[in-house]
This record gives sequence, structure tokens and C-alpha cells, in this order.
Amino acid sequence: MKNLLFIALISIFISCSQGVHPEFASNVEKVKKQLELQGSEADPQAQLDMAHEDIQWQPPFYGSSPVGKEEYAGYLKSWQDQMEDVVFTPTNDYLPGVNAETGVQDGSVRVYGTWTGVHSASGKSWELNTYHTWDFKDGLIISGGDYFDASGFVASLEVEESSEEE
Repeated sequence: MKNLLFIALISIFISCSQGVHPEFASNVEKVKKQLELQGSEADPQAQLDMAHEDIQWQPPFYGSSPVGKEEYAGYLKSWQDQMEDVVFTPTNDYLPGVNAETGVQDGSVRVYGTWTGVHSASGKSWELNTYHTWDFKDGLIISGGDYFDASGFVASLEVEESSEEE
């Protein structure tokens, strides 16, 4: 009987400990707001206000290293300056992340999705499948990254020069 009671208690503990992290839902709302702000270009400072002073963000460009808050601000603005009518559509529900060392949910957020928009210089419409991560500290984004073929994407938007026949 003791063994049965012990097994039941362990089962309850394991099932309770596998639940969603208590900060996950509020972090998802922060991520949604971040993505909305990126597309709307309405309030660039509001995006930065969501970032921790010690943020380390991984841009998607080949050979790039994580950047701090000042570079992160420039990175976000650069995308906004080059694109119009930008919308992010998740292709799945927002996913909980886990601590890499423990495998336990830590409130971080992951999402696969599709960005659409128009390139300002060329007028080309585009669609881009992406994966993004956000980790939080003190309610602010402390790290994360964008994962897609940024170099190929940018190259696909370049204005083609027309060649004149002589």
C-alpha cells in the first residue's frame, strides 16, 4: 500500500511539473505585440522598451553574431525602413521553450510563421517562412533570434537592372 501511495504521489508531482510555465501566456502576448509593432512601424521605441538592457539578439544573416540593444534597435529599424505593409502570420500556436540545460519550460516563446510585405525600393511583394525565439528576464526580452535565409531573401528583392540592346 505504501508503494502504491508513493507511486501515486510521484505521478501527481510529475504531471503537475509538466504544466505550462506561469509566465508563458503573458510572454506570448508580449511577443505578439512585438511582432505587431515590427509590422506596423507605429512605435519603434515601444519595441525597444520590451527589450532588456543586456539583450543578445541573433540576426539571421550568414556569419552574424548576437547583437546588443543598440545594434538590435538598428536591426529592427533597417527592416522597417526597407519594407512596407508587413504582416506576420503564425503557422502554428506559439510554442513554449525550455531551458537548454534542464529541459524544463522557462517561459520562453517559439513560433514558426510567415511574413508578407512589399519591398520599398523594388515594389516587389514577398512572402518569407521564418522561425523566431524569445527568452525573457524580468519580464523583458533578454535573448532570442530570427532564423531564415536572410541573405537569399534580400538578394531576391534586389532591383533587376534592365540591359539595353545596342
